[in-house]
Amino acid sequence: MTSTRVLSVGTDGSRESADAADWAAREALRRRLPLRLVHADTGGPAERSAPPPPDVDLPARSLLDRVALHLSYAYPELDIVARRRTAPPVTALLETAAVSESLVLGSRGFTGYSGFLVGSVALAVTARSLHPVVLVRAGGLPQDERTTDGDGYRPVVVGVDVTTPADEVLSYAFEAAALRGAPLHALHAWTLPPLRGNTPGDALPGDAARRETLRRRSLTEALRPWRTKYRDVPVVERLVYGQPGHHLLKASTDASLTVIGRRADSPHLGCTAHSVVHHVTSPVAVVPHT
Repeated sequence: MTSTRVLSVGTDGSRESADAADWAAREALRRRLPLRLVHADTGGPAERSAPPPPDVDLPARSLLDRVALHLSYAYPELDIVARRRTAPPVTALLETAAVSESLVLGSRGFTGYSGFLVGSVALAVTARSLHPVVLVRAGGLPQDERTTDGDGYRPVVVGVDVTTPADEVLSYAFEAAALRGAPLHALHAWTLPPLRGNTPGDALPGDAARRETLRRRSLTEALRPWRTKYRDVPVVERLVYGQPGHHLLKASTDASLTVIGRRADSPHLGCTAHSVVHHVTSPVAVVPHT
């Protein structure tokens, strides 16, 4: 399928999907894209019925009509298209993601716990989509994206693997920061390798200082072309020792958006991505890369 200039969001009438739709509306406005609301239905006619007349009570309207009406009042300048898909949810959402710049899905937040409850549908779609999927935690408010004084956006955080830096991930992260006028925090976590055979000329496992220097240099080089392209985006390079999931979780507590990558040729999220989507507090964009 050929992608189109549209941002899509899955909706099923739940609180988490309503909050995801609200976030998606703001993101569509930032990107100057129309918003497509998608509801998967395994039965009934393929086409959505005509909306009821204006004098019908709001609760009697169809699910898609209610969501579209709410968003049209909240964001009158937004171009909204509602579409009902007669297909299993995973199939419908994957097909939608294939013709969208990105797909937004909702996740429930645990009370008193800074994490996501990501359903099987959201996990399956995120792990298999060939375009970015953004997971939005229920209960998130527009002001959560802003700094304490409300004058700007909190940083966009991106996890960077300097051994195989992915252009798709860095492109998404830099564009997201530029659209928000926010700084970009590029984070790379590293650990010493186990004691085993070393490549000639490589740093020994115990040579932590040299390994850190090489990683820092690699991080700078991976970001250099993107710094040139997005000169107005302030970039903070963060090299930390430890597991990436742990450090991304800490960084996300002050982020407006967390961006991570996953291998497009794998049907699995991978350990780091799986940890991040379940535990970070900000919206998470999972970007497939080759």
